[in-house]
Amino acid sequence: MPLYNHLKEYRAKINVNQHEMGKLVGVSRQTISQIERGDYSPSVTLALKIAQVFGVPVEAIFQYEEEKDE
Repeated sequence: MPLYNHLKEYRAKINVNQHEMGKLVGVSRQTISQIERGDYSPSVTLALKIAQVFGVPVEAIFQYEEEKDE
């Protein structure tokens, strides 16, 4: 999946666990875990909520990279 994220690193900076992060943005701990593993791409709304918690632009947490055909 070409969407990469730094959610785990940002969570560590503010010392919150996955459960607490989920509560802050209105999703389950499992959803936060799936986002961090790259198994789930958040909606635009959820990505914006996550970025807002950290006070950073969405691009600081999430990066989209095109897959290269070789």
